[in-house]
Amino acid sequence: MTAYAAVVLAGGAARRMGGRDKPVVPVHGRPMRDRVLAAVADAVPRVLVGPGGSLPADVLVTREEPAGGGPVAATAAGLALLDSGTTVVALLAADLPLLTRPAVGVLLDALATGPAADGVCLLDDRGRRQPLCGVWRVPSLCAALDRVADRRSGAGRRAEGHGSTGGPGEADRAERAGGSAALAGASMRELLGELTVRELAWSAAGPPPWFDCDTDSDVRRAEEWTR
Repeated sequence: MTAYAAVVLAGGAARRMGGRDKPVVPVHGRPMRDRVLAAVADAVPRVLVGPGGSLPADVLVTREEPAGGGPVAATAAGLALLDSGTTVVALLAADLPLLTRPAVGVLLDALATGPAADGVCLLDDRGRRQPLCGVWRVPSLCAALDRVADRRSGAGRRAEGHGSTGGPGEADRAERAGGSAALAGASMRELLGELTVRELAWSAAGPPPWFDCDTDSDVRRAEEWTR
């Protein structure tokens, strides 16, 4: 499996880092966001959900509604920019400075060749699932988002067959772009409860690609790993 899109979530509040724009905090002089985008340089398209700024020309930028509405709303906003033929997406946090293209390749291979699943994500060193370091089947993810939105809004919003046979079409993309408000505050746990997830422990040598930076000490640790 080589064809895939990437959605990078970069809209968190970073309260443990003084409210800074965490994705642009540098690790060895390079913003964490840029390191993540480089790890998926072959993805088409690459979508950043969050503040823009200086980015490669091919990176699409969008925001969840409302801004700061959380990772599930941000996921919906990112998927809204994918073409209807997109079947696989890497869903990634923007604070994964140790992520590499080989690590993304491991996830893609696991989804393509392993037991049937809606997605594959890495486990950290404590055995905790890291859903924002994973790859997912777009139809399954879209359908799960719709079910969560349906429950939270209290009203059905899908047409018959919506989200079940392929990536979002033109009408679906427009609906999902404006409908992420219904998902504001939803948790990734709630979303993943709708999916069959394969968990993958990282066993290769080198820094762990799932390592996310929530504090300044995490940034320093990442820099030690990348010396």
